[in-house]
Amino acid sequence: MHKKEQALQLILQQKLVPLYYHSNAGTSQSILEALYAGGMRVVEYTNRGEQALENFRMLQQIKRTMPGLMLGIGTIKSAADALKFIDAGADFIVAPTTNAEVGQKALAAGLLWIPGCMTPTEIGVAETAGATLVKLFPGNLLGPSFVSAIRELFPRMHFMPTGGVEAEKKNLKKWFEAGVSAVGMGSKLITKDLVEENNFKALKKAAAEALSLVNAAASKGSRTFTK
Repeated sequence: MHKKEQALQLILQQKLVPLYYHSNAGTSQSILEALYAGGMRVVEYTNRGEQALENFRMLQQIKRTMPGLMLGIGTIKSAADALKFIDAGADFIVAPTTNAEVGQKALAAGLLWIPGCMTPTEIGVAETAGATLVKLFPGNLLGPSFVSAIRELFPRMHFMPTGGVEAEKKNLKKWFEAGVSAVGMGSKLITKDLVEENNFKALKKAAAEALSLVNAAASKGSRTFTK
């Protein structure tokens, strides 16, 4: 199985992609280890600071001790950045925008490209450019009703809302009933308090609980895809 398909299937299986950035390399490592210990097998590190590339290279080395983990990079807004992180070993590329040039670089490298979309037009552009999974961002502004309204327009597309998605049964159930395939979760899972307190044991527990909640919510919702 090619890495692009492998990443997609792993995301669809896990149904939750945790995402984070921290400027400190040691903290970045501890967060990744806690997420992995909590059952996460696909994680997004975000390109949101000067230390992102250096830290990401370090995390790719740490990943060798974590069988089955796929580590992607998010907040990729340019083709140049895409190439830097592809060279650093990214397993998939996530973007906040629908930049076809970023998609071209990712797809040419055999990687899954997950562009950020907010409108049907952007989803259509992403689909034409080769995306099979799009990030609906910001999810808290769009809401589950947006997914319900547009999903039939894109029967082959998978949707992953990110931003404002909460590790809470009612919230998750609404998203999956609306037809999403996965959710992205950042500060609602990897909270500022847990990180500042270096409470990675609690983060491990929170990760495991979030996975349980997501799987329970997803089992209540279903979607039929057109082949």
